[in-house]
Amino acid sequence: MPFSQNTTAAVSSASIPPAAPHRNNAAQRTPSDSPYQQRTSQKDNPAQAVIRQAVDFLMQQLETGHSETLAAYLGAMARFHNYSFGNILAIARQRPTATRVAGFRAWNEMGRFVKKGEKGIQILAPMIGHRRRKEAAEPESESKPHSVLIGFRAVYVFDLSQTDGVELPELEHRIAGEVGGNRERLIDFLNQQNIALEFSEKIAPALGVSYGGRIALLPGQTAAEEFVTLVHETAHELLHKAERRTMTTAVVRETEAEAVAFIVGQAIGLEIGTASSDYIQLYKGNAALLAESLEIVQRTSAIILGALETREPEENEVQPEAEAVAGVA
Repeated sequence: MPFSQNTTAAVSSASIPPAAPHRNNAAQRTPSDSPYQQRTSQKDNPAQAVIRQAVDFLMQQLETGHSETLAAYLGAMARFHNYSFGNILAIARQRPTATRVAGFRAWNEMGRFVKKGEKGIQILAPMIGHRRRKEAAEPESESKPHSVLIGFRAVYVFDLSQTDGVELPELEHRIAGEVGGNRERLIDFLNQQNIALEFSEKIAPALGVSYGGRIALLPGQTAAEEFVTLVHETAHELLHKAERRTMTTAVVRETEAEAVAFIVGQAIGLEIGTASSDYIQLYKGNAALLAESLEIVQRTSAIILGALETREPEENEVQPEAEAVAGVA
């Protein structure tokens, strides 16, 4: 499978947080409901600050006609789907062409070395501490430690193109339009989510329809068309139910599902064109709501890609966000 990184097992759609309403529905929310509508400082909230800066940069680029920046952001979501939302945006902003990133020492362990003068891509790594947890039934001396997030620190990763050394084994099996076993894995995922799949000519001219707990596909599509359509409708099933459906317009729901299909299709090597530049126009300059929508798209894509992933993690594989390194002079 053509994945650049590992991902954890698929998680329930219940873990997807509420997403952004369309601007026309903004009256249904208050500014305090959204973490992106708070202009936080990096000192106060570094993770949110990274996201805000990346989205502000995206808005600026699009306002000056550089719509390719959005495609770069969505492409990064496809390539780095196991990274946090903020770090995906940080990578895309600093190096839109990045294909595979790792820390300085991780590259050395793979027999490759960062070229002199290369500038690292700054991301945030979580700092985990341990606190003693007192159990009522146990003496204080036997209280068990538990892990807690105590903050973030800046670390640097480098793209493959910034390194020299031994040729790496091909981690990605580019399928160039072939779906392979991904169709069956996606159907298995739908079964796990209790989402039924059927084929019906009655839905024409639509290629697919999401009914909430049931997906119908139009027969006769090519394998690649059918897969992308199925991802699109799966995105609707995961994203656009109950309360969230009433918080968004039909146009927003369609473009979010299309963005998820673009990310997943690109991640497995399908040629599906470029991301629609209309996506950004939905939010009419509202960076806060755009950030929420992009995050929900990224998380949903990661869930689907997690269901498609089959490669087991290597024993000595270094987690991408766990290694702190310094930049190269």
